[in-house]
Amino acid sequence: MINRNALFADETASYKIPYEPKSGETVTLILRTLANDVLKAETVINGVSHKMTKFKTDHTFDYYKFSFKCTKKQINYHFVVRDDDDIACYNRLGCVENGQPEFDFSFNPDFSVPDWAKGVVFYQIFPDRFCNGNPQNDVCDNEYYYTGGHSRRIREWYKFPDELDVRCFYGGDLQGVRQKLDYLQDLGVEAIYFNPLFVSPSNHKYDTQDYDYIDPHLAVICDDCDHEMQHWEKHNGFAPKYIKRTISKNNLEKSNEYFAELVKEIHSRGMKVVIDGVFNHCGSFNKWLDREGIYLNKDGYQTGAFHSENSPYRSYFKFDKNEAGSEYEGWWGYKTLPKLNYEKSAELEEYILNLGAKWVSAPYCVDGWRLDVAADLGHSEKYNHKFWAKFRERVRRANPQAFVFAEHYGSPEKWLDAGEWDSVMNYDAFMEPVTFFLTGMEKHSEYFDYGKLWDGNQFFDAMFKSMAKFPRPALDSALNQLSNHDHSRFLTRTNRTAGTTKTRGPHAAGDGVDKRVLQLAVVIQMTWVGSPGVYYADEAGQVGWTDPDSRRTYPWGNEDKQLIDFHRAAIALRKKIPCLKTGSLKKLDAGIGYIAYGRFDDSESCVVIVNCTDGELALSVPVWEIGLPHDGAEMTLKFACGGWGYTEYAEKSPVKYGRLFVTMPEKCAAVYYYKKG
Repeated sequence: MINRNALFADETASYKIPYEPKSGETVTLILRTLANDVLKAETVINGVSHKMTKFKTDHTFDYYKFSFKCTKKQINYHFVVRDDDDIACYNRLGCVENGQPEFDFSFNPDFSVPDWAKGVVFYQIFPDRFCNGNPQNDVCDNEYYYTGGHSRRIREWYKFPDELDVRCFYGGDLQGVRQKLDYLQDLGVEAIYFNPLFVSPSNHKYDTQDYDYIDPHLAVICDDCDHEMQHWEKHNGFAPKYIKRTISKNNLEKSNEYFAELVKEIHSRGMKVVIDGVFNHCGSFNKWLDREGIYLNKDGYQTGAFHSENSPYRSYFKFDKNEAGSEYEGWWGYKTLPKLNYEKSAELEEYILNLGAKWVSAPYCVDGWRLDVAADLGHSEKYNHKFWAKFRERVRRANPQAFVFAEHYGSPEKWLDAGEWDSVMNYDAFMEPVTFFLTGMEKHSEYFDYGKLWDGNQFFDAMFKSMAKFPRPALDSALNQLSNHDHSRFLTRTNRTAGTTKTRGPHAAGDGVDKRVLQLAVVIQMTWVGSPGVYYADEAGQVGWTDPDSRRTYPWGNEDKQLIDFHRAAIALRKKIPCLKTGSLKKLDAGIGYIAYGRFDDSESCVVIVNCTDGELALSVPVWEIGLPHDGAEMTLKFACGGWGYTEYAEKSPVKYGRLFVTMPEKCAAVYYYKKG
């Protein structure tokens, strides 16, 4: 019988050469088998079988290869091995009995992702809630009217967000970020991902008012007005302070200059910057629509589409009647979020394409875009694909190292295989499986699923099936988060309690939480394939139900310093060991309450073991499967965490019979290391 545990291939640089092939290049595919275990190895490429040649043998394995010249056509392949009485098929899921062509290895020649984005540690900042560096630019009480009420300035930094929080502002800004760059650098952050920064009336800013400028409330207000709205006034044409602050070209240009300076400083510290692009819809305050009358009859601004059927922006939106004041299409019916009508406006399409290029170019030089609800852009999937292909091409032309990734739920393969996005926010192949395995909770804290809690085999199955939908460069750069602005905080999920602010109250988000479980999640996050994404204040022990409660302020002065130290050490571990960033991944063992997997390349191997149960576990992990000799080797315990916090060891453990024998305390994770050769 063929030893199926010995079979291995993936799309890392050790098993596909080159890692990101170009059309016309010769590509070499490599398969690993147990030494002297198979009679024949083949690779089946786009349905055609090719014999592979054995070219290398080490203490445990044989290695087979096949080389061919690729064209522009997508390449799909799997492996088949045979002996006298057995046959095995190998694809992205590993060894399978049936072909399952949907899980073939696959790549498109000429598709590549900027190297800096692969495995980089991101830090996501929701600007209003991170740090208030300049109170002079804070949104004021009664500055404008929105979603049924006036804007509110929250003066108590630690106050829980209201259930209807969209017009409540805590004052966080870019100067606050600038003041905390030492902190982020010390934490080990390699890239900052900002939630939207453009002019907008909401605290979340997913309702863009002006794509060309950074919101002065986040940056610089030098032209101001002393008059807020009266409490009875609801029409924003009578909001002089807000109008002055957001349409003054002096404020807008100074704010852009400030942002450019901030990006330059971040770059000087060795970190990258990604900004959020909301291009499916804008906001009802947007200067092209101007439902609020903010720009009406103002110097330097054209009449908005809501006020005139002759507006130059009329084609940007879909109206039900060709007359001023008529209704327009809103995204999911929300009139505060007018849907942009790209198919009927070549001018709008060109504007947004140029905008994508503008912000990755001098003087701003941001390093990429996160694309909000990207699969919803346009009115057809056909147009959606057409637009994103143009957008990525335009952005890359302006900045060849720009990274373009999308918010997306479900399989992203149609966009990734076509090279329209570089990668995605990795919900299906990271956040959900990790959350269910460690907490049993859904990512919004909507329900608890006992059947998924602690099921290690189900965890790997969910991970690998979702990961199989990614080209390898996209997988290596997928944003692996535990929490973000749309979902409950991971630490809250550790209480295994379904709820929201409305149903259980904000205080309950911190009841019964288990920091040990968060530590286990972080170890997985920092040792898994992809780019770890820390959501601001997760590292400080922040809790919260789903949004808006997940958008609580960073608890400066009340932060959990032990958790911060833990995150710093876990990030440092990832940076110290290259195979944790770019190496292969292999399942080694799993059961109820535990998982063990390997990260490895040609020069080093790591074993990650997680015990999430409430009791001690004795495990025997088959480390020979990731290249360790059966006898005579030692693995070094590099990192361990549990109820005591964390420890960075240098303790040696012998490998016997190709296995690592370990005893894992309750709620504990450990990372072992071996240097080959």
